[in-house]
Amino acid sequence: MTKQSFLHGTLILILAGLITRFLGFINRIVVARLMGEEGVGLYMMALPTLFLIITLTQFGLPVAISKRVAEAEAYGNIKKIKQILVISLIITGTLSIIFTIGMILLAPFVATTLLTDERTLYPLIAISPIVPIVAITSVLRGYFQGRQNMKPQSIALVIEQVVRISCVALFVKIFLPYGVEFAAAGAMFSVILGELFSLLFLIWMFRNSKRMKLRRYFFSYMKSGKSTLQELMSIALPSTGSRMVGSLSHFFEPILVSQSLAIAGIQTAVATKQYGELTGYAMPLLFLPTFITNSLSIALVPSISEAGARNNPNLIHYRIHQAIRISFASGALATIVLTLYSVPILSFMYGSTNANKFLVLMAPFFILLYFQAPLNAALQALDLAKPAMWNSLIGAVVKFIVLIALASNATFGIMGVALAIIVGVVLVTFLHLATLIKAISFRIPMIDIMKMVLLMGSTWWAGDMLKTILPGFESSVLTLGFSLTILTSLYIILLFVFQFITKEELKQIPYLNHLLS
Repeated sequence: MTKQSFLHGTLILILAGLITRFLGFINRIVVARLMGEEGVGLYMMALPTLFLIITLTQFGLPVAISKRVAEAEAYGNIKKIKQILVISLIITGTLSIIFTIGMILLAPFVATTLLTDERTLYPLIAISPIVPIVAITSVLRGYFQGRQNMKPQSIALVIEQVVRISCVALFVKIFLPYGVEFAAAGAMFSVILGELFSLLFLIWMFRNSKRMKLRRYFFSYMKSGKSTLQELMSIALPSTGSRMVGSLSHFFEPILVSQSLAIAGIQTAVATKQYGELTGYAMPLLFLPTFITNSLSIALVPSISEAGARNNPNLIHYRIHQAIRISFASGALATIVLTLYSVPILSFMYGSTNANKFLVLMAPFFILLYFQAPLNAALQALDLAKPAMWNSLIGAVVKFIVLIALASNATFGIMGVALAIIVGVVLVTFLHLATLIKAISFRIPMIDIMKMVLLMGSTWWAGDMLKTILPGFESSVLTLGFSLTILTSLYIILLFVFQFITKEELKQIPYLNHLLS
């Protein structure tokens, strides 16, 4: 099996993430234009329930599998890797059956009582078959990540998005005449098909690249896997707790939003529309750079785990520092672009600028979100998943307190929800950083902080100047594209000037090493 270096594997994941994010935005544009803000609101209100069920099913195993497989790989222990797979498949397979049934049975209660909109019942029921598919997929992805081979899951992600986009317009158009709730269910069904084709590809890759036969001695590995189970659970349980906090947060968020806005005197249909603008229009743009930070996080876990198994603390510090630099480099440009060009971007993408107020308010603070995933991955790789869980819990509790206090006030309304999300992002990021500082004496050099400020300041000035020089960006997509191309090119030059990306790092990537040598 082909093993990549940290940066090589990260680059593969980033390229796949870039493609899937682009395709994902096409998907969102199609959905938004076909179903409208109310339909998007129904779609987005049902998704947190799915995320919660998937989190319960996965049981924190993807990260645990990645870490333990990487450690076993460092010692060439193939038997251990097989045992990890067997135990993981049994756990996720059993949980997926239980929670799929539970999701179907509880869907009416969740839709009518918790989400206060009975129309969400249809997308909730439609998405339920995806749970066992995602469960098996997560095990295979964790296996490939642990072996530091990022190509299979990268290709699988692209396949999933291609299938989803190919089907979404068809199913939404078929069901839209019956109502937006049925159209939302049709959009959910396209998600299932995408995940199914992704899983089939991963199974094919596993069968063609594995070094052991999984079915041979399956039950004997299961019976003798007590120690392996304990090793997995030492990471999986706190990781589950951390992911549960996030999933419960997403699950309760639309519930608390709808209830709080109702207290503020906002009607259900209006609240659903506003929530759709925030979560369906603004949030996807704010989360755009996370395909890079998530790629870093995936590659970071096995890399740090292997360094830990070989007792190399200097490499651990270097990898975390490297991840923070690249995370900032990816997030700073998005922050500036979304703040300066929010109106034309929203107008050209969605045909609506109602979410502009959310982008302008939230984008400057979301630079901290782009650090969060790599910091969390580093904590998990260092067996500090439990402190990471508590950090997430504290952030979620504080976010909900702020949300209820502000959103139930008619003066703030939906803007109170945006402010609460900001508070949660800032708090959790700083708590993760504080935990790393305490645990391994990690530090971000002051010179790097100064370079971050200079990079953002220089890029902001350039972007503001371009708005003056090229005033037609609000009415012409070509002018906007030209402005962003110039700004991005200047930004890339500044990245090398301030050494956020170095020539030595690029040489670690085989394709670029040949060009730079």
